Amino acid sequence: MVNMILCGGNGTRLWPISRSLMPKQFVKLFDNKSLFQLTVGRNKDLCKEQYIISNTDQYFLALDQLEELKCNNVKYLLEPIAKNTAPAIALACMTLDYDEIVLVSPSDHLIKNESEYKKVLIQAKELAEKDHIVTFGIKPESPETGYGYIEAKGLDVLSFKEKPDLKTALEYLEKGNYYWNSGMFCFKAGVFLDELKKYSPKIYETSLNAISNTKKSDLIRISHQDMDLIPEDSIDYAVMEQSKKVKVVYSDISWNDLGSFDALSQEFEKDENGNSIDDNIITINSKNNFIHTSDRMITLADIDDLTIVDTPDALLITKKGSSQKIKDIVKELKGRDTELHNIHLTAHRPWGTYTILEDTPGYKIKRIEVKPGKRLSLQKHFHRNEHWIVVSGTATVTVGEERRLVRPNESTYIKMGEIHRLENEGKIPVILIEAQVGEYTGEDDILRIEDDFERE
Repeated sequence: MVNMILCGGNGTRLWPISRSLMPKQFVKLFDNKSLFQLTVGRNKDLCKEQYIISNTDQYFLALDQLEELKCNNVKYLLEPIAKNTAPAIALACMTLDYDEIVLVSPSDHLIKNESEYKKVLIQAKELAEKDHIVTFGIKPESPETGYGYIEAKGLDVLSFKEKPDLKTALEYLEKGNYYWNSGMFCFKAGVFLDELKKYSPKIYETSLNAISNTKKSDLIRISHQDMDLIPEDSIDYAVMEQSKKVKVVYSDISWNDLGSFDALSQEFEKDENGNSIDDNIITINSKNNFIHTSDRMITLADIDDLTIVDTPDALLITKKGSSQKIKDIVKELKGRDTELHNIHLTAHRPWGTYTILEDTPGYKIKRIEVKPGKRLSLQKHFHRNEHWIVVSGTATVTVGEERRLVRPNESTYIKMGEIHRLENEGKIPVILIEAQVGEYTGEDDILRIEDDFERE
């Protein structure tokens, strides 16, 4: 069985923890492990191979976190633009044998009852071997309006339901044969593609064309031109709601999709008054508050029923139960001249990280860390000059035709428009301070001439 892990979501409902370039599945929320790592961990002994479906930026995040797990037998399929789950799954299935059993797992779900999870997978696999397409239904614990529902009779699916209003969700709860739609699936790759071809032929044909234009390897890149031709649709609409081969497996696996701070708060320890517990939190005469902080001390007095999320560059305060409105905040941020929706102060790149120390009109200061054996692209900028000061390790610096070593306490200067590159040929990280000076210091002021990671 192949575990196909979908990593495409942006996780905007958990802003400001989650950003476009560091979505929630890669944020290390639980014992210094991410939801992505937990997903890989619970499936790697049950599946012979991990198949990661992501975009280019998330590919490098996945690569780093898989290295921490020392995980082998991994394949990747990279999408230049997101087209929802049906094309993503189809493209990957087209690279597998017809009878290969596929377990589709979102990368951002928490499953705590792993012993029951294994039993559920065995049942799903047995059904998939009989050419059924299996979905996993979670027994609802509350009238949740943020999930889709599955109406079932035994293993048979009667219907799929959209996210309901509260009145309808309460009715589902009372009837007892409605389950939360987990977004997990199990089937033979070929059986799924047969059903996709039957019910969504346009997705099938354009996906087949896209995959035929790639080279078969453990890293498959879909071209932007081919991906753009594929219609956007979810697996639910494209196949599940139309196929006659669908079965549902009841899954009592302590599942949480962590789609909101209300859901996330359920997974953290609380004090006797229902407040989050942390050494950096003090609460006085306050109840039922979810507080997430990293380094800063947060103190509350006479405050009840709030969600407070503090990060180095953004603070969120909202009432409990209102966290679904965070997507409206993100939408507002996208309309402003800010990168707060997109990136943290510390950004992860395939070669390492950079942290913005100061960003002011006219100049920007960064701390840059380059991993051993990695190098930045050969590049130039049109609107800024750069000063590099090495504080640790030895950097190999290319400026124009010159290539030289820059050691701790030494510096170099790159004039606007000059071709340059930074690399680490040593065995320890290179850490340097970069000062950018110019009329524009945005991250998009870059022309890559050559890049080890095939970025544009």
